[in-house]
Amino acid sequence: MTATTSVRHEADTGIDRRPFATLGHADHGWLDARHHFSFANYYDPARMGWGAIRVWNDDAIAAGTGFPPHPHRDMEIITFVREGAITHRDSMGNQGRTVAGDVQVMSAGTGVRHSEYNLEGDTTRIFQIWIEPKRAGGSPSWGAKPFPRGERSGRLVTLASGFAEDGEALPIRADARVMGATLKAGESVSHTVGEGRHAYLVSASGAVSLDGERIETRDGVAIYGGRTVTIVALDDAEIVLVDAD
Repeated sequence: MTATTSVRHEADTGIDRRPFATLGHADHGWLDARHHFSFANYYDPARMGWGAIRVWNDDAIAAGTGFPPHPHRDMEIITFVREGAITHRDSMGNQGRTVAGDVQVMSAGTGVRHSEYNLEGDTTRIFQIWIEPKRAGGSPSWGAKPFPRGERSGRLVTLASGFAEDGEALPIRADARVMGATLKAGESVSHTVGEGRHAYLVSASGAVSLDGERIETRDGVAIYGGRTVTIVALDDAEIVLVDAD
């Protein structure tokens, strides 16, 4: 178990940085996982989730391995593929291969079994994000969509959303948005987190500055509601930002 380390506090800056070295860690050989929040054998009462965001796992899956069929219910599960590709199969009959830069979502609803395998020749790296749904139940569903990195250049694009106005995003059953951007060094984007909401940022690659504070690759940052943040790329960077209730 890793002790909690927070850099500054809401009263100081409205953000709470969780350095990569402080994340929970489990190395299963085929799977090297880092946990931003308590998960499986990693437990930290100060990191049980952030608003409706319950899980953010940073997984490296060895070639030819993966997660065998297992069940879920009442959770929105978003997979952002950073490198390689992941192949999905589920008890609804869905099957698909999601490649680097693209996203898949699964609404577990009343219950579903699924597997996620790396059938590629090299390690696949993903962020797997779980968000609590606004209501329990409902029929399970799955979907995937390409989001070319070039179309996210210099701007935040909504990848998955529970809001009807985000019509081109993959639908989820949560009051949340999952957003991504690719930034050249020196470029910036801003995002307003509403009062009472919770945002969480991870840079998949490259260091960024968040309101003047340096955030290294794969650090996590919890952002408190009621403020606008500006993210500046210190290197060429790819960021993922979740804004949830």
